[in-house]
Formats: sequence, structure tokens, C-alpha cells
Amino acid sequence: MQEGQFTGFKVTIDTSGIAWIEFNEPERLNGMSIAKKRDLIEVLTQAQMDNAIRVIIFIGEGRAFCAGDNLKGYASQAPDSKLLPSIPPGHDNALGTYNSLRHISQELNLTVRKLDKLTIAAINGIAIQTGLSLALACDFKIAADTARLGSATLRFGLLPDEGGHYLLLEHLGLAKTMQFLMQKTIASAAEALELGLVNEVVAEAQLRQRVTELAMELSQGPQIAMRMLKRSLYQATSMSFEQACEDIASRTAITDHHADAREGGNSFREKRPPIFNRWLDEV
Repeated sequence: MQEGQFTGFKVTIDTSGIAWIEFNEPERLNGMSIAKKRDLIEVLTQAQMDNAIRVIIFIGEGRAFCAGDNLKGYASQAPDSKLLPSIPPGHDNALGTYNSLRHISQELNLTVRKLDKLTIAAINGIAIQTGLSLALACDFKIAADTARLGSATLRFGLLPDEGGHYLLLEHLGLAKTMQFLMQKTIASAAEALELGLVNEVVAEAQLRQRVTELAMELSQGPQIAMRMLKRSLYQATSMSFEQACEDIASRTAITDHHADAREGGNSFREKRPPIFNRWLDEV
């Protein structure tokens, strides 16, 4: 995975394999563009294929995590991506909208969800529409007490077309999602915690520290088993009980015979903390 500045965000990686993706256009409230989404998809694909990456954190600079799409960007050619040449932003006709959604906006959230590395959304401020959906696609959501979360697409006569409706249903259920979207709710951090949109709320000044602590904890766990378990959990949400059992059995056939499982057993018998992921020392 490559460090450095990309379109609208920067990537830094620490020695524990924790990658920070920080949106750094605070003057635009870290709004999304086609080019930014394309770079994110590429960077996340790199992260998936890089065994050394264990945890991925998303955070925003300034007072917004991500305040949604930059709607003005659809009216003109998208700015150059750092990684790829420009493409039309789409949304100029019905087919353009369909293609832009399927191959860019929805693909970003699908890419986040398909990662087997654990992901954390550090919601430092406003998370609206695309920003909310990106956060909900992550495995853990930690919000600053100043954060505000919502979709509010109906304020513009638009739909949560990047997959936000599905992600809200996953977190809230049908009745609460209907209310949340139809009433154009913008929830405070405390309200988001009560609804189940976030795992935890911390003081704004403590957000980075708390997220770092969580990422460090996750990075020290047995990575192969954790990645397999993550996939099984998401798979199980759309499977029958029998299918879910079959799925985790096939994954267990791998994890039970991995060095981390032997270390787990040895450390238990020797009454000491386990030292997992020795295989990553060779990466």
C-alpha cells in the first residue's frame, strides 16, 4: 500500500500495519468527488492485497468527516486523479447516472465492505450522505461528541443512491430507517449511539487517541482468524443457518491449522500472552 497525498486525502502507515486515510480538504468539508472516490477505491485495493496492512482508519481534517458529495462537481469534468486520468463525472443523463453510481459511488462502499482487513471510521465531525454511508460500511464507528450524522438526501429531492439505504437498514431495521430517511434526520453523536449507528462516542479531543488504542488492539490479534471471521459474519447476514455453518467450517479448516492457532494453544498451556502474526514478520 502506498503512502502519500492522493486526491483529497493522504495515507500514512505506522509500524503496526495501521493505515490512516485522512480526508484533507476541510475548506470543502471533505466533500467527495469522482476523482477522490476513484483514488480511494485504488488505495483500498492496494491495502487488501498488502498483507502488512492490518487495520484501516478513516478520519477527516477540520470540522467534517465527510459532508457528502460535492454536487457542483457533477456539472463539470472531474479534476485529475493522482493515480488515473480523468473520466466524465457522469450524471449528465440517465445512463450516465446509472454508470457513475454502479462503477464509482457504490463501488467505493462495496470496496470498503469487501475488505477483509478491519476498518474504523473515526467520525470527527459532520458525516452526511456519502460520508455517512462510508462510515456505516466500516466495521467500527467511533464518533466525537461533536459529530452529526445523517442522510438528508430528500432535502435535495435525491436518494441515498450510494447504498446508504441498505447500510441504514442493516443498522436500524426497517421502521427506524424509514423514519430516519423520510424525516431527513441529522442525529447528534449521542442520538447516533442510541440508534446503534456508532459503537462509541468520545470527547472530540480524545478521538484520535481512542481510535489509535482500538486499532492497536485489533492489529495485535490473530490476523488470519480475524479476517476469516469478519467475512463469515458478513456472509452470515444473508445466509441460512445451515449455509452459515458450512461457510465457517470451510474457513475453520484453514485457521485451525495455521501457526497462530498453534501459538494460541501453546500460550494457554504455558499461561502467557500469545504472540500472534509471526508470519507477518516475513512480509
